[in-house]
Amino acid sequence: MMRLLTRGHCRRRFAASAIALAVSASVLPAGAAQSGALHVRHSGHHVPMDSESAGAGSEQNMLDADDARFFLTRVGFAPDSAELAQYVGLTREQAVDKVLASAGTEAVTPLPDWVLEPIPTRETRNAWTDDQRRDAQRLRALRYELLRAWWVREMLVTPSPLTERMTLFWHNHFTSGQDKVPYPQQMALQNMVLRRNALGHFGELLHDVAKDPAMLQYLDGASNRKGKPNENFAREVMELFTLGEGRYSQRDVSEAARAYTGWSLDPDTQAFVWRANQHDDGEKTVLGETGRFDGDQVLDILLARADTATFVTTKLWREFISDTPEPSSLAPIAARFRASHYDIKVALRGMFLSDAFWDDDKRGVLVKSPVEFVVGTLRAFDIGYGSTAPFALQIRAFGENLFYPPNVKGWPGGTTWINSSTLLARKQFVEQLFRATEAAGPPPTTLPARARSAASNALPGMPTGAPLQRAMAHAAQSQRGYGGRSGQGEQGGQGGVRFDIGTWLARYNTAPTARPGLSAELQLQHAVLPLPPVDAIETDSTAGAYLEALLMDPAYQLK
Repeated sequence: MMRLLTRGHCRRRFAASAIALAVSASVLPAGAAQSGALHVRHSGHHVPMDSESAGAGSEQNMLDADDARFFLTRVGFAPDSAELAQYVGLTREQAVDKVLASAGTEAVTPLPDWVLEPIPTRETRNAWTDDQRRDAQRLRALRYELLRAWWVREMLVTPSPLTERMTLFWHNHFTSGQDKVPYPQQMALQNMVLRRNALGHFGELLHDVAKDPAMLQYLDGASNRKGKPNENFAREVMELFTLGEGRYSQRDVSEAARAYTGWSLDPDTQAFVWRANQHDDGEKTVLGETGRFDGDQVLDILLARADTATFVTTKLWREFISDTPEPSSLAPIAARFRASHYDIKVALRGMFLSDAFWDDDKRGVLVKSPVEFVVGTLRAFDIGYGSTAPFALQIRAFGENLFYPPNVKGWPGGTTWINSSTLLARKQFVEQLFRATEAAGPPPTTLPARARSAASNALPGMPTGAPLQRAMAHAAQSQRGYGGRSGQGEQGGQGGVRFDIGTWLARYNTAPTARPGLSAELQLQHAVLPLPPVDAIETDSTAGAYLEALLMDPAYQLK
């Protein structure tokens, strides 16, 4: 089936090579034409039509399966069939309101027990032998791995994928990480703060994160005191969290740093404490305003600036629409965001209902992050699994080590997710799934059951007060990978992973060993790709082989 491409479609074509995956402005299928025409649906694809045929009726804003899949993939993770069915037939406005209304503030997967375990006091740490210090360090590292596996499981079972996407977005915005936050308990608690405020008010989130113990450690805020101000947080809160680069001066940074003095951590509990004797209560001038400001007042000065609303809205645009924000479309959304006192749902609603979000030329222009690639694949294909630790390791191998961003700027995202190594690793992940297709009884955990029994998906908790060696053994046991069967009673593919490809393909009236007709092939393309395959697929392929080829295609990396 020939597909006519506009210039926008050409930009979405990806050139497949062993070295890189990059957007190409010149790759066209043989005979394809370029046009600047409008688009409508035709057999699930978009084809040009003249402008007189384009209407503005509400029926055109009703979501078909392609629209619903695009929407849910962009604002969450690739949906399974049950989730998709809930959105087909809704108008765009109904779909947006539904996804925003379903957003939660708490994880449905119980955290490991040790998250609430007190951090060892200075006296305890000072009494450790060298061996105990090494054991404690190993335990912290293992617990970080468990925490990553916990978050992946939450992403898989959550009834609100948008909540997890926004929690991840804020994790990459308010960057903190394992390299400077030694205790995973603190990163877990920060994750809870981010989730609680993920779709709340940005101002409240900013104030909460500024005093978060993990943030105070990561940006050295705990060492900021009168007479010896540390400027790290003061600089990053302006450049990375609120205003953006070039919208403040060095003097603004120096003066703001003085305002944050006195924010510290208890040396035993590592909880936030206010130390009035370490606060510089002198007069300060920040962004043209003068007063005896404290840290919260400086944050309010930053929130009052229009640049903050524009900066945050621009980052959201890059997350959900494209890498090239359109100032004329973005400005009214940013203005409403600011006027709402930074209600995050107001910004998202304006973005999700914008013409730019639904523009056909914006489909397939964003690269799936490692999290989106792995979690979306597992959800969309109803993959059964035992431990989620192997998936967290896969995500790390693809370049996104949760709770350990590369630097204070976080993951750059976009096409940087794809290189020769990560593309090969992603293809190997797909191959692993197709090796896990034997029908050997029910899987240990399946995604359709996510809403019925979230509690049963909890990771084993680390027993409070257990000896370090026993705790480490427990943690290590929880990290069984793809290398073999992951436990008694777990069936299916490697590591307890099982892909019931027969059941999945039956929705499209075909079977793994059957030869799908053109109609089935097109349905499968629409179900997994945002645009037609870049690479040619061998004719007369079985449905199983055809599906695997689609997941191997460069277009599968796009959303």
